[in-house]
Formats: sequence, C-alpha cells, structure tokens
Amino acid sequence: MKLNWGTGIVIAIITFMSFILYFVVSMSTGKNFNHDLVTENYYQKELEFQGNIDATRNAKELTENIKVIKVLEGLKIYFPTEFNPKDIRGKVFLYRPSNKQLDFEIPISISNKYLLVPEKRLLDGRWNIIVSWNYKNTAYLFEKELIY
Repeated sequence: MKLNWGTGIVIAIITFMSFILYFVVSMSTGKNFNHDLVTENYYQKELEFQGNIDATRNAKELTENIKVIKVLEGLKIYFPTEFNPKDIRGKVFLYRPSNKQLDFEIPISISNKYLLVPEKRLLDGRWNIIVSWNYKNTAYLFEKELIY
C-alpha cells in the first residue's frame, strides 16, 4: 500500500493527539503525581488577607524589622530591639514548597531578642518563613524566602 502526503499528515496528527491525550490522562490520574494546594484552608486564608496586608505594612513602618540569620545551631530570628521580648506573642511558620510534610510552626516565646529554630528541623533547600506576631495589640507580619 502506498501512502500519500495527506494520509501521512493525518496519521501524524492522530498519533500526536493520542500521545497528548495519554499524557494528560496519566498525569491527572496517576498516584505518583501529587496535586496539593498550598494550604487546605484556602478560602479561610483569602478572608484573612486584608489583615495580613495591614500587619505587613505595620512591620515595614518599624525602624528596625526582623532579621533572620543562619548560624550553626539553626536559624536565629532577631526581633526589633525597641520591643520588650516578654510582650511579643505569635508564631513562626516555616513552609517548604517542595514537601508539605516538612512544614512546621513554632510559637514565639522568648526572653532574649531572638528565637532559635533548631538546625535538626531544617533540611537544605528553599524555605519560606512567615513570622506573625503581636506587640501591645498591634499585629505585625514578616515574610521571606530563604535558602538553608
């Protein structure tokens, strides 16, 4: 049987479309591919967004903001020196974009000007750190991407 140009083009298009269809179906139904959202409470987080904007603005208006420094023991999170450490309340959330099982949260309870995140909890790679804290009924929010 002799194939002409038109038959060859039709066969090529059908083969390509079959491959794409197989690829889409296998990627969307395969157990090996995880399609998680960033957070389970996506809509609740959206409702809290304006509060986060205000808290971020409050943090940027400070004369001295939070500093995150990598040390041998882990990460030291330094709070502004103008604040009394005993009055700072909140939490530190470390988010690992590549693996949600590594995410963790630490409550802020300090007597010094810094909070230490232990090195054993941190694997090498990219982390997003979110520090949400209150000082004398004023909310503050600090976010940063870091490579550990």
